[in-house]
Parts: sequence; structure tokens; C-alpha cells
Amino acid sequence: MTGRAAAQKWRSVTLLAICQVMALSLWFSATAVIPELKSEYGLSDLQASFFSSAVAIGFVCGTLISAFLGLADRIPPKTFFAAATIIAAIANASIIFSDPTSSFVIFLRFLTGVCMAGIYPIGMKMVSTWARRDTGLLVGLLVGALTIGSAFPHILNLLDLSGIDWQLTLIASSLLAVGASALIILVSLGSDIPKAPPFDPSSALYAWRYKPLRLANFGYFGHMWELYAMWAWIGLFLFESFRISGLENDRLYANLGTFATIAVGGLGSLIAGIAADRVGRTTVTILAMAVSGTCAVLVGFLFGSSPALLIALCLIWGVSIVADSAQFSTCVIELSPKNMIGTMLTIQTSIGFLISLTTIHLIPVFIDFVGWHYAFAPLAVGPFLGVIAMMKLRHLPEATSLANGHR
Repeated sequence: MTGRAAAQKWRSVTLLAICQVMALSLWFSATAVIPELKSEYGLSDLQASFFSSAVAIGFVCGTLISAFLGLADRIPPKTFFAAATIIAAIANASIIFSDPTSSFVIFLRFLTGVCMAGIYPIGMKMVSTWARRDTGLLVGLLVGALTIGSAFPHILNLLDLSGIDWQLTLIASSLLAVGASALIILVSLGSDIPKAPPFDPSSALYAWRYKPLRLANFGYFGHMWELYAMWAWIGLFLFESFRISGLENDRLYANLGTFATIAVGGLGSLIAGIAADRVGRTTVTILAMAVSGTCAVLVGFLFGSSPALLIALCLIWGVSIVADSAQFSTCVIELSPKNMIGTMLTIQTSIGFLISLTTIHLIPVFIDFVGWHYAFAPLAVGPFLGVIAMMKLRHLPEATSLANGHR
């Protein structure tokens, strides 16, 4: 690749990452204001869990519809991205005109999730056109952008602490998304995107028939058992912990801590992407899941104790819990037949987010039964099973197709 081409590549990839950060701030924009809504409107734990899970349900439905109709292949990616982002921004901003405890707000969150199917997967598809033996790095960069975008509403929420109403968090994230829909026009593609064959439901069975792909998916499912439940509830966990410990300005530090815990995963994703291309995808995913699962068990023991120690552990958790995410998608790209990559990624993502719905709603149940001290511990089951799956994949001969032969 010439110097000019390399410059164009990184300009486009950087712009695409920025668009992802801005657009994906919608995902947790309403989740970030849950403590305020609980205080002001008496929002229940069940309603609060739907603020996060409705987006994931919408995302699953959106990805399946997109795959079934072939929208990602029939609609130019930049057009698809821009349209989906604008609709999602309108749905997100409309929450401020509704009663936060109403079912209509849950529908708006669901609609936002549906539109995410035209943002995150399309961004992955666009960045793949620039991949030149650095797929792990590029996919890691996009997942890092998703992570920072997901964390950003917790910084916007600090505006509420300055006397500005919580609605501004939703308005600001919606405006960021609209900005992304305009900026995406400046992104170039590295190569033409080949059209995928029509969606065939039976092709999904290949994900289970082909053992290497099945193991890679099992690793991802273990990862998703933990990830979104942690992201959805870590803010309230920190707030309650800081309140009990007697820390002044507990809401301020809870928002800062939540942002840092989630956003630091962006750095973890990028570093893991570079490392995985060089030392192997199974190596990176096994290490990341072992660390994150351990953190899920340990974090409750610091509940209500030293805020500094708790934040330190949460930062380690935040790095490790995302470090493996992009590498599971990259495994699917490298293990799947070229004409089935889109379907295999769709199946992996859809099932993974369905699994995340389970743990998002289980956390309140765990809180009621065992309290915050042990509520996150069951999340460790996912990554520990994921480690077993990736260790099995590592020993298969087909694993040499991963990471340029580095397994």
C-alpha cells in the first residue's frame, strides 16, 4: 500500500470510528440517567432493566430483519448508516416528551435498538474493506469506538449535576448521532463490498455443524453473558457503593467511575486487536476472559469499602471485559466461507445479544437474593465457559487460519 493509500485508509478508518462513537452514544443514553429517574419518578428495577434490554431486543430484531431482506447489501452502506442514525436519534430524543415510566418509552428504546442494526454492523462491514492482514486491529478499533460511545452518556449525565435537567443527556446524545449521520459521508471504502447471497435460514446451521466456528461462537456467548449486564448495572452499583461508604458527591464520582470503567474498554479493545494479530486470537481471548471473570467474582467484596480500590478493580474489569470482543467477530470472519461471513456474523451477534438480555434482567434478581456483594459473581460463569471453548479451538488444526497462523 502506497503512502497516499495508507493515509486515505487511516483517515477513513478514523472518521468511521468517530462516527461510531457519536452514533453509539444512543445505546446507553437512557440507561445513564436511571439513578435520576429512580429518584424523580420512582422507576422500578424491572423498568430500569428494560431501558437497557429493550435496545438489545431491538438490535436482535433489526439484525435479523436486515439479514433476511438483505438490506446491508441492497442499500449503500453510508446511506444505510445515515438513515438508521437519524431515525435512532429521533426516537431517543422523543423520550423527553414522554413519561419515563410508560411503556411507550420502552418502545422508543426498542426502536433505537432496531436502528443500531444499521450502525454497528454496517460500520464493521465498512472497516473490513480496508483490512490488509490487520483485521483484528481494525475490528478492535471499531469495537473500541462502540465502547467509548456507550460510555459517553455518563459524562453527558454530569450536566445534570450542574443544575441542568437529565433530559439534556438524551438531547446531547441525539445531536451527536445526527452529527455522525452527516460525517459518515466523508468516509471512503477501501474496496467494493461484494454482494452476499440471499438470506437462507438453513445456512445458520453451519455455525453449529462446523466445529471451529461453533467453538468460536461459544466463546462469544460466554463473553456476552457478562458484558452488557456489567455495562448496564455498574453505574448503579458504584452509586450505591459510594453512598454506603459515605463518599461526598457520590453521584458525581459514580458517573465518572462508570464512564471510566466502560470507556477504558476502548483502549483494551485496541491493544487486544494489535496483540491478537501478532500472538493469536485464542491467546488474547483466553487471557481476557480469565481476568474479567475473576473481576466479576471479586468486585462485590469491595462494595461499600474503599472507593479508590473499587475503581481500580473496575478499571481492570473494564479493560478485560471488552478486550476479547472484537476478536470473536474476527474469528468468525477468518473461519467462515467468504460468501457466508455476513450470515455467520449476524447469527453470532443476534444470539449473543439474546443471551445478554438474560443477565441484564437477572442482575436485579441476584440483588434481591444475595445483595450487591454477590450480584455480579454469576456473570463469571460465562467467561469461564468461554475460556474452555477457546482452549478447545486453539488445539484444532483449523485454528491456524486465525491471526495469520498465530491461532
